Amino acid sequence: MPTNPLRHVLGPVRVRSLIDQLARAVITVGGLATIVSILGIFFFLFREVTPLFTAPSAKLSQRLSVPALLSDAGPAQVAVDEHREIAQVFTSGAIQFFDLASGRPVVLKMLSQLTTRQVTAMASGGGTNTRLAVGTAAGEILLLKVGTQTEFSEQGERRKRPNIQAGAPIPVTNSPIVRLAYRFNDQGSLFAIATKAGRLFIASLAVDDPAGTDLKITELPQAPGAVTSLALDASLEHLYVGTSDGHVVHIGLSDTQPPEVRASYAVAASNTAVSMLGFLSGDRSLVVMADDGAVSTWGLVRRSDVPSGWTLAQMHTFRSHAAPVTAFAPSQRVKGFVTGDAKGNVFLHHATSSQTLLRMAIGEFPIRAVAFAPKGDAVIALDGAGQLSLYQVQNPYPEVTLDTLFGKVWYEGYDQPASVWQSSSGSDDVEPKLGLLPLAFGTLKGTIYALFLAVPIAIFAAICTSQFMHHDLRATVKPIIEVMAALPTVVLGFLAGLWLAPLLERMLPALAGMALVLPMLVILASFAWHLCPLTMKRHVTPGNEALMLMPLLAIGIGGCLWAHSLFEVWWFEGNIKTWLSTHLGIQYDQRNALVVGIVMGFAIVPVIYSIAEEALSNVPKSQIAGSLALGATRWQTVLHLVLLSASPGIFSGVMIGFGRAIGETMIVLMATGNTPILDWNWANGFRTLSANIAVEIPEAPHGGSLYRVLFLAALLLFIVTLVAKTARSCPVLTSHSRTVPSVDAVTISSSFG
Repeated sequence: MPTNPLRHVLGPVRVRSLIDQLARAVITVGGLATIVSILGIFFFLFREVTPLFTAPSAKLSQRLSVPALLSDAGPAQVAVDEHREIAQVFTSGAIQFFDLASGRPVVLKMLSQLTTRQVTAMASGGGTNTRLAVGTAAGEILLLKVGTQTEFSEQGERRKRPNIQAGAPIPVTNSPIVRLAYRFNDQGSLFAIATKAGRLFIASLAVDDPAGTDLKITELPQAPGAVTSLALDASLEHLYVGTSDGHVVHIGLSDTQPPEVRASYAVAASNTAVSMLGFLSGDRSLVVMADDGAVSTWGLVRRSDVPSGWTLAQMHTFRSHAAPVTAFAPSQRVKGFVTGDAKGNVFLHHATSSQTLLRMAIGEFPIRAVAFAPKGDAVIALDGAGQLSLYQVQNPYPEVTLDTLFGKVWYEGYDQPASVWQSSSGSDDVEPKLGLLPLAFGTLKGTIYALFLAVPIAIFAAICTSQFMHHDLRATVKPIIEVMAALPTVVLGFLAGLWLAPLLERMLPALAGMALVLPMLVILASFAWHLCPLTMKRHVTPGNEALMLMPLLAIGIGGCLWAHSLFEVWWFEGNIKTWLSTHLGIQYDQRNALVVGIVMGFAIVPVIYSIAEEALSNVPKSQIAGSLALGATRWQTVLHLVLLSASPGIFSGVMIGFGRAIGETMIVLMATGNTPILDWNWANGFRTLSANIAVEIPEAPHGGSLYRVLFLAALLLFIVTLVAKTARSCPVLTSHSRTVPSVDAVTISSSFG
């Protein structure tokens, strides 16, 4: 049977074609999978971050009519339990409970102690509204404790039964009580009282004296205007008195000294009365509300120009009401609060972000009382028409805005606005500080310090091995440097924090000496080699000249280490830390940016070196030979030809190193002290975005503000790293040198003169 001679040829060709097609398909699928994976990571991070910037909302869930008995124009208090099952209205000596599920009244409790008395003032003893104080026209005080008890029926149904405990009226003064502030602690209760006659009193009651048999009353100095509001802080050390002329009088209270007026502050517009005063959760920020609808928060801050050293400063301003503010209630969980006005509007504010989040139009009648649900997910309001309105509030991340993340915020306890990261503290009342600016600054600081060390070393090393070093020596040196990239960063961080940082602290004068001595030795050695006769140079194999420098550098390093105490005496007056603090204002921390710069620079040197060395080695030898043949020196050829041709590769190496430094975690975590500060000082520590994620994520509640802000930090790192990795191939940056330029006599002559 005749055979086709082409069969033996076409068979292998078809096999090779199939292999090529299969390889092309595998590469295509792998590339697409990589792109899809990157996009998947991006969209996952984006999905976790998006809820941070969702606008808050409020929905009316219940509106009830209170009995006519409770619909007078006197003072009122409202409350709702944490499960939004029971609502409470207290006014005119009667307490009405409502079942919010059915909308029906549950219990109407008449207080026999107050049925024959006129209620003129009310005050809550804390954020839970479980303890109330009532002032009467007869100058008496009545203490109430209001709560609910959970009961279960035989069928297992859960029911809540209101529980009310009321004491006997306690006589305090002969004049009607028009303003009242109340606080209690483990030692007892404290009352601030303003009477119709314009007198101010402080009354204290021991915790074991509910009948008021041992009531202590102290009259306070007269306020410079009619008293319109009172606010007493939880520490029982500060009393703030609002007046009709727009001032707040600060009165200091002490167990050992009589009360004293410390200062008077203008907090409202001229001739505008302070309508209400209140504290945010934690009682550190004072909320001032005025008759013109203005709302602001104030806090005690340190001021050196004030004799007492403290002054009341305005911290935040909010959207103004169109009518006088008539009701106020703080949130029990966050630094938020609600205000109601005389036109039936209720505003939801948040102090940290300094913004008014929501407006709820209850009706056309004045708001008599408002309150937050304990979980902060509902607001209840009572208006002048006897309508009780319950709003469900969706506002899970009120403290997060672009300004709080990347700007300066005036936090409680701070003397001025600042950008701070402090996600938690020892107290639940301290507001979380989620400023990403110090972390982004720390990330940039650590990267710059690392690149400042790594880029010159890596590039000069690449030039040396590719252009000047003998090929045998290069074959040994290059793999050693590249193997350094495989060192675990956790090991480097461990060595940096526990070995290098203490060593540098002891040998800091020696390091300063090395910075001066070693460059001088290199320059002198180069000059000496230049002056050596050719007969001596011929004994050294070309490309091995760098080996002769190693012993000299070793001697220089050893000499600096030996003489570090002498350097400290000669240059730094015997103590380098004291000298830095006295002359430069630098406080040296053991774990600082210098340590991170050295160790992280050491970690990214192999990355930059490997890519730069390959780029430099790939410059055509013919062009280098042509440049040398036309009279250029070795260094002239490197500067004007090799570096220009290899610049895209060098730039790629630098950007890869930049991306590596941006995302470094373990070295920074173990060697910086993790202090989130805005400071370029090389002797101070810092905290980076990546290290912060590693530290905070185990403690972040799932779905909370901290949790999502950490995902935002991860998204920022992802974007920056992706940009850094892809910038090396940007046409705008590399188009000028994508191709190796040709070399001719005109080029050489113009370059070298």
